[in-house]
Amino acid sequence: MTAPAPALRTGSAAGRGTLLAAILASGMVFLDSTVVNVALPRLGAELDATVAGLQWTVNGYLLMLAAFVLLGGALGDRFGRRRIFLLGVVWFAVASVLCGLAQDTGWLVAARFLQGAGGALLTPGSLSVLQASFHPDDRGRAIGTWSGLSGVSTALGPLLGGWLIDTLSWRWIFFVNLPLAVGVVLAALRWVPESRDEEASRTGEGRRFDVAGALLGALALGGVTYALIDAPAQGASPAVLAAAVLGVVAVVVFVLLERRRGDTAMLPTGLFSSRLFSVLNVFTVVVYAALGGFTFFLAVYLQNVVGWSALLTGLATVPMTVLLLVGSPRAGALSARIGPRLPLTVGPVIAAVGLLLLRRVGPGASYWVDVLPGVALFGAGLTLVVAPLTTSVLGAVSDRFAGVASGFNNAASRAGGLLAVAALPLLVGLSGTGYEQKGALADAYRGALAWCAGLLLAGAVLAAVLIYRPRRGR
Repeated sequence: MTAPAPALRTGSAAGRGTLLAAILASGMVFLDSTVVNVALPRLGAELDATVAGLQWTVNGYLLMLAAFVLLGGALGDRFGRRRIFLLGVVWFAVASVLCGLAQDTGWLVAARFLQGAGGALLTPGSLSVLQASFHPDDRGRAIGTWSGLSGVSTALGPLLGGWLIDTLSWRWIFFVNLPLAVGVVLAALRWVPESRDEEASRTGEGRRFDVAGALLGALALGGVTYALIDAPAQGASPAVLAAAVLGVVAVVVFVLLERRRGDTAMLPTGLFSSRLFSVLNVFTVVVYAALGGFTFFLAVYLQNVVGWSALLTGLATVPMTVLLLVGSPRAGALSARIGPRLPLTVGPVIAAVGLLLLRRVGPGASYWVDVLPGVALFGAGLTLVVAPLTTSVLGAVSDRFAGVASGFNNAASRAGGLLAVAALPLLVGLSGTGYEQKGALADAYRGALAWCAGLLLAGAVLAAVLIYRPRRGR
């Protein structure tokens, strides 16, 4: 039996080293989530990819992350948080190298699936290691430092990625993960203490250790995603119909399985007896679908139609991230005073106005006049949403389910982005190599942003009608 982890202090060498490992690891995941969209035009041209290939490049990663992130957290609790964290780091790094070496779209997509699986082990481990390792008096400071510096890596990611793409190659956005991973492994082996859920390790019956549920979730998301992505090229072919049916059947079996397992399930269905929890997660899917669809189309459009470099394209969304970093604590404090309904109603409306402004961007556009106002409004709207949404999700369920509620909401946000990237090209008629044709891409871009704005407005209506202040300690 593993001894309890020592209570680290932020001022100690071990505390600083543990923070370093968690921040670098999160930085890898955040870097890839922000720069891959910027690289899509270049890798598409070099690998002769279709729109479907670009969609799978994004969605292969999101699919694995959304489906297995809860299982990754449970594995860490059972078998050791540092052990699973390190496994995720090494897995992610190896998959990143395979991404960078890809010689065709199939290779790249397969490597992105592997990278997402590594991220599902790594992502929950970064935070759980800090939660389990630090002294209670220093835990808030450690998590705040991790959150702030990880956010900085998110803001810098598009700039670094754009520079790497323009200076070297799109492949280096993946290769750069290798030295980061080496730093994480060395720091973790030297300073990060091991910890686990001792009761789960002793009895083998820890809650949420649910492989079947995770696999069914992956089948559900994968089946629906495949049907949406391949429908433009194949129509209602037997393969597309079979994938859609498989996705629907997997959803039904997943719900029945989780209901039968009760509180030992990966996703206890009793959580959805809280109407607020259910509504907040529908809201999450809707808003993050708008975010995922917008960022997918914007990066390709700015390079292939407006004619910007990868670096300038990466710079375009930095104000959005900066607003989130600076404004989220204030939005959270505002929500605590007045409740979440107003921020979650007003935020999506402001973000939708930003997208409608960005529909006017065309060839020869000025960053300061044409792009920045829309991006700033979109970022300001998201800033009003993110922190109040997270707080409300946690407040909508009892404290004992805080971890699984947070994990499911994280998965819901990724699923929203995944479904948007799969569905929007179908809805706006973009397929094949249409992303390389300025006229076809311009029409698709404007249509996609209109759909995304509509999703945001639907989220605002949902919040105005059904969201209320959660009661603490339920």
